[in-house]
Amino acid sequence: MKGALLFHHSSLQSCQACWSWNSPSPSPSLSLHRLSAENKMGKDFIKWILALCMFCSVSGEGCSLILKPPRVVVGFGEPVSVSCEAARPVRVLGWESAIGGVSTQRDLSVQWKVDSLIDWIEEPICYGVFFTAPRQCEEKLNLVLYKTPDSVSIRPVNHNGPMLEGKEYQLLCEVQNIAPVQYLTLRWYKGQTEVYNHSFADLTSSSPVQVSSVLMVTPTKDENGAQYRCVAELELGPEGPRPPPSVSSEPLNASVYFPPTFLSPQPEVVDFVVGAELTLNCTASGNPTPVYSWQSSNPLGERMEEEAALSSSSLLPGTYTCTASNTLEKKSKQFIVKAKTKGV
Repeated sequence: MKGALLFHHSSLQSCQACWSWNSPSPSPSLSLHRLSAENKMGKDFIKWILALCMFCSVSGEGCSLILKPPRVVVGFGEPVSVSCEAARPVRVLGWESAIGGVSTQRDLSVQWKVDSLIDWIEEPICYGVFFTAPRQCEEKLNLVLYKTPDSVSIRPVNHNGPMLEGKEYQLLCEVQNIAPVQYLTLRWYKGQTEVYNHSFADLTSSSPVQVSSVLMVTPTKDENGAQYRCVAELELGPEGPRPPPSVSSEPLNASVYFPPTFLSPQPEVVDFVVGAELTLNCTASGNPTPVYSWQSSNPLGERMEEEAALSSSSLLPGTYTCTASNTLEKKSKQFIVKAKTKGV
């Protein structure tokens, strides 16, 4: 209640002033004495005083107090200073605050100042007691105390080691000790591209909290070696720092296992001139890296049988079958070699 708040923070002065200007009693000090002395009337009298204070106090557009600036964004442990100015003659002007509370008489300006703000529940209120109606008013400072996170980390959920192509996985981003969480956006990146963002506008906590976000991924072979990272960004409005404060996780390097894949898996027909150099290329992509073996009705050198490509001038016409294999799968491809006469 506004009246109850003023009744407290002005140490009875504001309510005394309000009461004296509105009560027909010639002795407001006597009434204040009764507030503490007359037990049998105490409760009713307090209710009456509080109701009177609420009747006298206003805030918002009808208030003659101006905060400069009206909204403040402060980093944890940083200094802050805000001026409260009265637009008309004032009897008492002050700040109600757990830290830095101050009051002055008849001055049209009073400053709230803290050298190092570390109180997460601080809610400074400027109040004024005036000579003319409305006798009392108050303005609450829109104060945002923020803190960047201690850490931002990213890891797979319930999984260790390489991921398999085509299987769904969860990546978890964890943010430790950030405030205020309602201004936080977690941005997920694959390489330099933002792939997802998660805001927490539905949460309200002025003090530091721990939050997390999950990214669902179904990797392809093209994402082998891709880097994922998570960035915690505090968007604190126009009064906040620019660019917005942000902390990034270390990158998570994605290792994606996929079976051997030929650029052209169909059988190849190769015409060659007997005695000329001939190359049969069986190179396949895959993770882990494929190993190769060759089969043919024609004899092959022992070393040639383990190469990705056969290159020789002594190859004979026939069918050559190459097999590329890794821990996931084996894939085969045929080369049909046909001889042709020189000049044809």
